[in-house]
Amino acid sequence: MKTDPASVHAEPFFLQTSLGQRFCLFHQPHPGRKCQGTILYIHPFGDEMNKTRRMAAVQARAFAATGWGVLQMDLFGCGDSSGEFRDARWGIWKQDLVYARLWLENRLTVPVSLWGLRLGALLALDFAQDEANAIDRIILWQPVISGEIFLSQFLRLRMAGELFSPVPEEKSTGTAMLRKQLERGETLEIAGYELAPELAKAVDGLKAAELAVGKSVVHWFETIPGPGRSMTPAGAKITEKWKQKGVDLHIHLIPCQPFWATQEISECAELISATTSVFALAA
Repeated sequence: MKTDPASVHAEPFFLQTSLGQRFCLFHQPHPGRKCQGTILYIHPFGDEMNKTRRMAAVQARAFAATGWGVLQMDLFGCGDSSGEFRDARWGIWKQDLVYARLWLENRLTVPVSLWGLRLGALLALDFAQDEANAIDRIILWQPVISGEIFLSQFLRLRMAGELFSPVPEEKSTGTAMLRKQLERGETLEIAGYELAPELAKAVDGLKAAELAVGKSVVHWFETIPGPGRSMTPAGAKITEKWKQKGVDLHIHLIPCQPFWATQEISECAELISATTSVFALAA
């Protein structure tokens, strides 16, 4: 029996934590389907979160239509949750996931899986490593593989913005100078986000190669420019290391444009279809 994802409705609420409230959307498993499990969605960093809201919502509804409960949470300092982005810390975000997991376990007594997008994928892996109770499955959508490279790319947004600055003397000279400012304890404003040095340091030290999770089934969805193309050499190197460490890893290459970075909000139907198919209930 096929269920129309459009018939699945999300329940908005605020989840209380020790540091204020987190805005959440819970997509209840369709009542006409057997509940397969629950999935905690972990959104990407900065403006990538806004760019990908539509894709996340479409996928969450598709999951719910096939029998999964999906919880979307705005992390501390993000979206409609409490706190300012400048006060966000990696450890606070991991604690947010603890609250979210407990809420899911109290709502439905079924296994909990994680679904992370971009930097959210690294947060999912880091969180799963610390959890005493194994995560059922981990879904990685286009995971960032190097926090250092990701941070440098984010810092370049500041440099791009300075091209239009009317005060040349206040311009930085490159990412090296911006990194020195962070090392001195300065908070930087980048593309409308105030980046604290503590958060920058945590992101800078993240390496996907070191975040192998051996106690969960991991599905890595990587976008490629077109059919027949292979994974990037850097990604392939990491996946090989994970397999050598015994990770139950499944790679899915999906032709798709980088919807998290396109100028206009975009979708990738192929990614939605492939992800849903992997997790749909057997007929």
